[in-house]
Amino acid sequence: MTESINPALTLKPLVIKLGGAVLSDLDTLALLFKAIADYQQQAERQIVIVHGGGYLVDELMDKLQLETVKINGLRVTPFEHINYISGVLAGTANKLLQGQAIKLGLNAVGLSLADGGLCQITQVSDQLGAVGDAKAGSAAVLSAILTTGALPIISSIGITAQGQLMNVNADQAAVAVATALDAELALLSDVSGVLDGNKQLIAELDQKQADQLIEQKVITDGMIVKVQAALDAAKELGRAIEVAGWKKPEKLTQLFSGTSIGTRFHP
Repeated sequence: MTESINPALTLKPLVIKLGGAVLSDLDTLALLFKAIADYQQQAERQIVIVHGGGYLVDELMDKLQLETVKINGLRVTPFEHINYISGVLAGTANKLLQGQAIKLGLNAVGLSLADGGLCQITQVSDQLGAVGDAKAGSAAVLSAILTTGALPIISSIGITAQGQLMNVNADQAAVAVATALDAELALLSDVSGVLDGNKQLIAELDQKQADQLIEQKVITDGMIVKVQAALDAAKELGRAIEVAGWKKPEKLTQLFSGTSIGTRFHP
């Protein structure tokens, strides 16, 4: 008698990048973690969360009366500010997420990009200050944590080989983690995906199609940045990635099972 194979066992791990804005919506966050908890009870796919927390950093900078400057979408991080930013991202934001996960019965482990040599971090430029570029390192420690059934929640704070704390763009951090783990990647944000001229979800996009839609002004404004970031991530990872919304957590079980619920970006 041959044993039936659980299809989930054949799925690669899934790295989910959570946009920082979800931290401001604890009700949705609770539904998101409930979906993960329900899924983990009946399937074997390993899930990892990578997160930012830009709005929390902005709040702290305002309170401290420190100016926020961005260049090409990346936050300039003076070295004298990195301790504050690390405290918000690897501390407050990470523990808020971990707390919500624990509340839903998940065995959550809070990590950073530095833990176990997961990512190799270098400084992007002197102009940006303590902003790091993340490349895949060793996933040995992360894989060991995943085999226990735990849910790793990873902040986008990294540490260079010289021991310097660095703020890493969360999308780029998620690509590096997915590369290290040889995992699928889903970028969850406050949009459900890319919409066409009739406001219908576009199931799949590559660079050529995206360029046409931008030229036709179907993709405009801030969505151009999101689309280009997603295409860059797909190219760097070398496989299709998903961009989907976190506002409808009831659909997420389909995503965990390998079904597309947003827009898939092809390299």
